[in-house]
Amino acid sequence: MMGTLATVMAGKKIATPESRYQADVEGDIENVNGVLKITQIRVKYHLKVPAEKAADARESFDSYLVLCPGAQSVIGCIDLKDELVIEETA
Repeated sequence: MMGTLATVMAGKKIATPESRYQADVEGDIENVNGVLKITQIRVKYHLKVPAEKAADARESFDSYLVLCPGAQSVIGCIDLKDELVIEETA
């Protein structure tokens, strides 16, 4: 998911080096009818971006999941929650 979002942002000329782009990922594993199952994945992206690119970053975030092979493989089986936290830079 992180790579797909970075690729979409690259198309809008938004750089995503490790020093400016990170993700916190958590998940839940639950007992479902006697079987351990991943039921939810939460991804919180952190992006430092120039103020003039913030709208492009939000647009990229709003559209990347439909292009993401990983997300598309589990949507419907695992609840995905994602959010983007933008820190605008000068």
